[in-house]
Amino acid sequence: MGSKTQKIRQGQGSGFKGAAGLLLETAVPAIVEGIVGRTGARGEVTQVRCRVLQGRDKGKVMRRNVKGPVRKKDVLMLRETQIEARRIKTKVSKGVFS
Repeated sequence: MGSKTQKIRQGQGSGFKGAAGLLLETAVPAIVEGIVGRTGARGEVTQVRCRVLQGRDKGKVMRRNVKGPVRKKDVLMLRETQIEARRIKTKVSKGVFS
């Protein structure tokens, strides 16, 4: 079969891909401009539109999912500003499909 020794590859210290890049960056403030709606299996997540205030993407308006209480003019501290949340497809509540 093969030898019983295990070869260790260079550059595979941890199982996280790109974790080192997140640790080096600092959080970026963003202000909530509007609330889009509720999402999640139980409606526990709020989707908001926010404007990035500092950093590489300063001035960018993006959708983000926020867990917990949030309202307009709140400041969010974002770990990254490249990934945007998916759009909420429909605002459907229970009982509409009957």
